[in-house]
Amino acid sequence: MKGKVLKTSALLLTSAMLVGSLAACGSSDKEKEPEGTTGTGTTTETPAVDTTPITYTMLAADPSPDWNQMQDAIGKKITEKTGITLKMDFATDANKVSLVAASGDYPDIISAKGSSNLFVDAGAVLDLTDLIEKYGPNLKKIYGDYWNRLKWSNDDQAIYVIPTYDGVGQTYFDAGGAFSLQHQAVEEAGYPAIKTVQDYEKVIADYVAKHPTTADGKKTLGLSLLADDWRIMISVTNPAFQATGASDDGEVYIDPKTYQATFHYRRPEEKEYFRWLNHMNDIGLLDPESFVQKEDQYKSKIAQGRVVGVIDQKWGFQSAIDTLKKDGKGNEAYGFYSVQLNDKTVDHSFEPTGFMGGWGLMISKDTKNPERIIQMLDYLASEEGQIMINWGFEGEQYKVENGKRVIPQDVQDKKTNDASNFHKTTGIGLWTNYAPHYGDGVKDSTGNYFTTNFPEQIVAAYTAEDKKVLEKYGKTTWKDFYPSETEFSPKPWGAAWNLPIPSDSDANIIYNKLTPIVRKSIPEIILSKPSEFDAKWDAFMAELEKNDVKKYEDEYTKYIQERVDLWSGK
Repeated sequence: MKGKVLKTSALLLTSAMLVGSLAACGSSDKEKEPEGTTGTGTTTETPAVDTTPITYTMLAADPSPDWNQMQDAIGKKITEKTGITLKMDFATDANKVSLVAASGDYPDIISAKGSSNLFVDAGAVLDLTDLIEKYGPNLKKIYGDYWNRLKWSNDDQAIYVIPTYDGVGQTYFDAGGAFSLQHQAVEEAGYPAIKTVQDYEKVIADYVAKHPTTADGKKTLGLSLLADDWRIMISVTNPAFQATGASDDGEVYIDPKTYQATFHYRRPEEKEYFRWLNHMNDIGLLDPESFVQKEDQYKSKIAQGRVVGVIDQKWGFQSAIDTLKKDGKGNEAYGFYSVQLNDKTVDHSFEPTGFMGGWGLMISKDTKNPERIIQMLDYLASEEGQIMINWGFEGEQYKVENGKRVIPQDVQDKKTNDASNFHKTTGIGLWTNYAPHYGDGVKDSTGNYFTTNFPEQIVAAYTAEDKKVLEKYGKTTWKDFYPSETEFSPKPWGAAWNLPIPSDSDANIIYNKLTPIVRKSIPEIILSKPSEFDAKWDAFMAELEKNDVKKYEDEYTKYIQERVDLWSGK
């Protein structure tokens, strides 16, 4: 269903607001500077910014544990520059976003991640095209080369979402998922090659055999997974892509030549990945609470140093890693390895997507003075704003030496070893996913990187334990374990997981039937006896077929092909 277009006009420019959070994508390794082109090809004089104090409400689909009510240094500066204060409401309940979408009572700013379609289909949000044209010169500059990727669809070319979950021009210089191992376990194993699940398993098994309990008497856990709500995709099911030489596109595998979508569990290779997890459970190396524990319990085990192996993205347990570092337990923190089911496939973790657009911020149709939100986002998109949200303030969080921004060692120590307090007080790290932003590897007008994630600074932020392990392997960063993005061609559809599917489409309706089947069946299959695995897997496949999985795949294929056409300007 085509979303209801709400073109902004003088009648719409009248008080309140909201914001959202997290994610990522790949590009080339080359150092880039932002282009000066605009999205619409026209220039007008930008109206002055109104700094009269105003508070906007915002719903964020992702929690931000270090959010400090804009009392951090960066938050205060944003209020000073724009007059805006954000009153945040985090969707800690999995159903909250959809409930708000159905309520008809909307916050000013909405960050709904993959549920943006609910608000667009309800006619709840503004088409931001005209507002960006009038009030967003920096937004036009940052998105200029990717303007088509901001448009909703071929049929509805409105801009409802200002993308904030992906950095423009992103180059990945480091790795952070999904197969990780404690440094102490790898050290004790003698720094072996870790390329297959068998290699990964051996490190875990040998360490647990020698150390069945931790120093303080707690049971050592070989491998812990998190299946709490949507996190099952990140920790349990999506790693089946990575381990079988496929690119992670969410719940579908996209054939790179035909664009045919396949519900990824139906790939024969992935059956064998889940068989390996079943094996890990059978030999007692899988945490028996993996499918019942909540996220805080999972992170607590990791922070206690009890878990040898974690299959997850680093951002999913970063706070636990931060606790280990703060407690001086760097050897119980983790390295990140490229792991495949066997030696016949190639890890596609860094297959580039290009700028993905997709997830980000929407502005409610009921918001007064929506232009002020655009002006705030435009400030954050400016060179001054980009440097601030990434580096902080000169003389405080960084200094300039010989024309280069550098982080003093005492600041870096706080950033590495006391990350939570550092975020809460400075605001660095809190704003990236609430603002349009350049990705890692993009340079500003002075020749400095916009972000602090570039090779030299990444290495500087590693702990002594990180550096020791990397040195033993002859590596500089964790990314060096992985095939480079230069080995792959960019995916013309970006990433299928952030494709907006109409809420009343057959694909969306069928997916809502398939999801509970997956989330019930996969844990049961992993926890079953090995002798029962094949029968349970066959029953799982049959249940998917009975619930129209083929129709879902065909319709998703159509949406992928339409996105390729839209993004290519056809």
